[in-house]
Amino acid sequence: MKALTLEVPEDVTEALCLPEQEVHPRLLLELGLSLYAQKLLSLGKGAKLAGLSQHDFSKQLGARGMVRHYTHEELTEDLAHAGL
Repeated sequence: MKALTLEVPEDVTEALCLPEQEVHPRLLLELGLSLYAQKLLSLGKGAKLAGLSQHDFSKQLGARGMVRHYTHEELTEDLAHAGL
């Protein structure tokens, strides 16, 4: 797996007004949600980036009033998972 390191300036992380232990997971969540909303990532990949299950990621989308888009690829995965 190719990893990517993203450097966030200290003044930016401090501006978040979050406890230090919440900064990293929150930034990953926000990035996953944003890339999903822009249709750059699927629901599964957005959830993976955020470190959440697809169910919990979907709940985050709903809590923020974000629309869930459902791709043909996701339908195919869901049907395969259901054994259809």
